[in-house]
Amino acid sequence: MEISETLQTLYTATVEQDDGTYQITVPDREIATGTITEGETYRVALISTSTSEATDTETTDTIQPTDQENEQEEYDGPPVEEGEQREVEIENLGDQGDGIAKVERGYVVIVPETDIGDCVTVEMRQVRENVAFADVVDRKPRVEV
Repeated sequence: MEISETLQTLYTATVEQDDGTYQITVPDREIATGTITEGETYRVALISTSTSEATDTETTDTIQPTDQENEQEEYDGPPVEEGEQREVEIENLGDQGDGIAKVERGYVVIVPETDIGDCVTVEMRQVRENVAFADVVDRKPRVEV
């Protein structure tokens, strides 16, 4: 999966209906870190989380923060570090066929040469504010049920 250098943020959110419109909630940490700015307009790419078929849809949306009472958590950087090894499960595939795993707070880890359902140990080779790129260092055998 090729990620554009202009990518500003990557996170998981649910599309919610509100009075005939649909909204995506932006995590407070995105505003707090200055990744995006309230009131600005951004291009949004949506990646399906269904395992049957991952399709990309692009749309333009205005970012409007929501009030999340008692749910504000202080952002203290990515939950992974370069060189760190971790076991992850591949949950989805990107449009270039790379595996996508999620760790704490929905943080995305992109892992080439993996498939949905793979449990692999990875080493973080590049860590950005909202996404990490990792290489497989160990593969666990798949258990078919």
